[in-house]
Amino acid sequence: MTELTRDALEQRVLILAPIGRDAEMTRSVLERAGATCHCARNLADVCRELDVGAGLVVLVEEAVATEGREAFVRWLQDQPPWSDLPVLVVARQGADSAAVAQSMDLLGNVTVLERPIRVAALVSAVRTSLRTRQRQYESRAHLARIELSERDLRDSDRRKDEFLAVLAHELRNPLAPIRNALHILQLTRHEDVAARVGAMMERQVNHMVRLVDDLMEVSRITRGKIELRREPVELAVVVRSAVEIGRPLIESAGHQLTLTIPQQPVIVQGDAVRLTQVVANLLNNAAKYTDPGGGIGLTVRQDGDSATISVRDTGTGIPPDMLPRVFDLFTQVDHHAGRSQGGLGIGLTLVKSLVEMHGGSVMAYSEGPGRGSEFVVRLPLAADARCGTEPRRDAGSAPLMARRRVLIVDDNHDAADSLGTLLELLGAEVRVAYNGHDCLRAVATHRPAVVLLDIGMPGKDGYEVAHEIRRLPEANGVTLIALSGWGQKADRDLSRAAGFDYHLIKPVDIQALEALLITVDGEAVGRRTGAEHGPRSA
Repeated sequence: MTELTRDALEQRVLILAPIGRDAEMTRSVLERAGATCHCARNLADVCRELDVGAGLVVLVEEAVATEGREAFVRWLQDQPPWSDLPVLVVARQGADSAAVAQSMDLLGNVTVLERPIRVAALVSAVRTSLRTRQRQYESRAHLARIELSERDLRDSDRRKDEFLAVLAHELRNPLAPIRNALHILQLTRHEDVAARVGAMMERQVNHMVRLVDDLMEVSRITRGKIELRREPVELAVVVRSAVEIGRPLIESAGHQLTLTIPQQPVIVQGDAVRLTQVVANLLNNAAKYTDPGGGIGLTVRQDGDSATISVRDTGTGIPPDMLPRVFDLFTQVDHHAGRSQGGLGIGLTLVKSLVEMHGGSVMAYSEGPGRGSEFVVRLPLAADARCGTEPRRDAGSAPLMARRRVLIVDDNHDAADSLGTLLELLGAEVRVAYNGHDCLRAVATHRPAVVLLDIGMPGKDGYEVAHEIRRLPEANGVTLIALSGWGQKADRDLSRAAGFDYHLIKPVDIQALEALLITVDGEAVGRRTGAEHGPRSA
């Protein structure tokens, strides 16, 4: 006999007619009408088959009083909330016997048919009962989906709470040494101490900036608010840049890094900065979850029409149940085990989103805890194999700004003054204003070549001030650079409409700002706000 599927089992008609050939005759009639039937020997057999699956029970009134009735009634009473199994009782003419009355009291969802039964009436009653049963199964499926959704929501809420706890912990960590450093600077003016404290503060601030950058990045990417600047990119260049970003963490843990890169260029069409971010995040992830002295291997190869980047480590590995979830937002593997060396555990989410934006895929592999892990990125090769990228110039090697006149406008005095001091040390001639009115006066008297203008000022905001600067005859040819904590396309569009030439994200990367200021020559450079010049987190 052909094994039945689950759906077929759940639509079966169980027939119990222990007198004569009633069962086989009923079965023959119903199977000709398309039903799947099973003839039971007694009520105990009916209960066993109900556990396998059934859509309807057909029994004669004589069977109701037979042995096994208690078990059958108990089965019906123990049905889950979604289930109300139809029972069809075939009764003698009159349908007023004690057995029929008892059936209607005990068996719940009962339909009574009197003998003699017309075939059409029997088939119609069975089909109606099975349709009712099918709607019950649909209710069951709906309830299961609701339960799964609720479980997913609870799990998501739990992971969100864990993430917020990690975020609070990671933000507090650098604040402690920064606060200590401020007290040290208040107590001593020794140059060597100040230098050490300054370097330490810079490291901690950079760490906090990376945390905030990661949060902004994952928000922008998951909401589709990021644009790729595509060009032919050689993966060897991407890997070298990523290794430089990850080198401090790798070297501090004493890891042995092995690079395997083919001599033949492997070129993809993509955003070099974002692809560098992908590889750097994978390297940092490997370094964080690998014991000191462990090994990390990075391999680039060409597989047919795809490029493959593999990052393998000898670290803690990934439990099998976590493999499908390692790229989910708010998910961390073993984040209580002291493995993490900073970060929010959203690096892999960024990796997956960025790779998929490039038309590629990323997979995680591990043989389990303690067995290491491997992350494999696959990207489509560029149709044109010529690589148009050139080595980036080190902004630190650029000449100083040769007395370029710069006006800094920010209502945050500390932010404006500290940025002004930095630019003066780099050779610029700097003026500082703290509001829109002072800015307009300084533009008229100081005649700056560049204005670094904060957007979110009280009173006249940066957009309004920029509009007014563009109407001043003294400001002809001035380069306006917006400073903002917001960097989405809509924000850059607003800056462009207000008359800004560039839009930089706070906190500004000083090397990037220096390189930008060196390139502007004091004349209008056109509306280039659409290009992102702000730092990107790796």
